[in-house]
Amino acid sequence: MKFFVDTADLGEIKEANEMGVLDGVTTNPSLMRKAGGSDFHEHILKICRMVDGDVSAEVIATDYDGMISEAHTLANIHENVVVKIPLILDGIKAIRTLSSEGIKTNCTLCFSPNQALIAAKAGATYISPFIGRVDDISTSGMDLLEQIVTIYSNYDFQTQILVASIRHPLHVVESALMGADVATMPLTVIKQLIKHPLTDIGLERFINDWKAYQAATEAGSNGVDV
Repeated sequence: MKFFVDTADLGEIKEANEMGVLDGVTTNPSLMRKAGGSDFHEHILKICRMVDGDVSAEVIATDYDGMISEAHTLANIHENVVVKIPLILDGIKAIRTLSSEGIKTNCTLCFSPNQALIAAKAGATYISPFIGRVDDISTSGMDLLEQIVTIYSNYDFQTQILVASIRHPLHVVESALMGADVATMPLTVIKQLIKHPLTDIGLERFINDWKAYQAATEAGSNGVDV
């Protein structure tokens, strides 16, 4: 499974990249607003220069011509840019055109298996089901993911499943068990994947035992409490 960090914050991207497990970045207008910066295109270029992997940058237009125009501009920023297109009628048309031109796309705001099926048939590089937002309306985001995985497997679609709106580590584990291609998540969730209370307890005990061993050795004693 690939790990993408879901942020436009350069500091967070740098920190995630230094962990050595980062495969790409996803951004959206809300994350760009939160990160700040005066030039959107220059900001995307900075991210691309930091990360050796796909970087999703979203169009703002909602009409076909506008999306195609923005997509061409974004794709020219850097070879790693993946153009993020909303899952609407004109978006599907745009994905088909961009796919035929060899431009990578991330079909975003997916909330149903029907939408995922249409996006795959249009040739999307990635489909982004928002599992957390589905959970928010008292429906199972993981059920949605399971349906998409099954459909794509049935017909051998090449569209990669990029699980989005991940809220906690369990979302990541369940996505991995289902065979999702990518999980994009905030830096906080990536850090939570590392944490376990038994690891902390075990490490503390090892350190304390080592200190006791050193103290006993320095005192000329061979007694070690194990």
